Amino acid sequence: EHHLQRAISAQQVYGEKRDNMVIPVPEAESNIAYYESIYPGEFKMPKQLIHIQPFSLDAEQPDYDMDSEDEIFVNKLKKRMDISPLQFEEMIDRLEKGSGQQPVSLQEAKLLLKEDDELIREVYEYWIKKRKNCRGPSLIPSVKQEKRDGSSTNDPYVAFRRRTEKMQTRKNRKNDEASYEKMLKLRRDLSRAVTILEMIKRREKSKRELLHLTLEIMEKR
Repeated sequence: EHHLQRAISAQQVYGEKRDNMVIPVPEAESNIAYYESIYPGEFKMPKQLIHIQPFSLDAEQPDYDMDSEDEIFVNKLKKRMDISPLQFEEMIDRLEKGSGQQPVSLQEAKLLLKEDDELIREVYEYWIKKRKNCRGPSLIPSVKQEKRDGSSTNDPYVAFRRRTEKMQTRKNRKNDEASYEKMLKLRRDLSRAVTILEMIKRREKSKRELLHLTLEIMEKR
C-alpha cells in the first residue's frame, strides 16, 4: 500500500496531485475469444426459482478446486488410469488436510486414500511437486485469522479479529460461544474417528488378502 500512502502524503504536503505519484490499477481484459462459448446469450428467465437440497452438501464437496495445470495432468492420467476430476480434487483435499507443516509420506498417503497404489503414487508425486512450488503453506487458500490463544498481532491482512471482551449473550439462548466451540470440537473428533475407522478397514482388508495369498501359496506348494 506504499503507492497510496505516498500519494496521500504528497497531496497533504503540496496540496495538489503530483504526476509521478500514480496509484497502480490492475488492468481488465476485454474481447476474450472464448467468452461467447462460455456465456452464450440464450438465457431466459425461468418461471420459478431453482431449488436444491443442501443436506450434507458441505461434507461431499472438497475444499480444493482444480486449476488449469491440474486439468492438463488429469487429462494425461485419464489415458492410463480411471480417474475423474472430482476424485482428483478429493484426493488432493485429503492429502492437504492430512498434512501439517510437513507433507505426509507416501505410506501415510496410502492410508488416507482408498484408490489403487499406482494411482496414489502418480497423484502423490504430482502433489508433492506442486506443493514445493507453492509459495503459501497450503494449496487450499484460507482466510488469515487471529490465533486461537487470543494473542494480538499487527498484521493488517488478518480478518475476523476476535473481540477484546467476551460478548454477553442472552441466558435463554443455547447458541452461545462456548457451546459453539464444543460443537466444533465434537465434529472434529467425529471426523477423526471416521478417518481412523477407514484406515482400520483398509488394514483388515490387507490382512485378509495376505491370508488368502498365503493359503494359495501353500496349496500351490
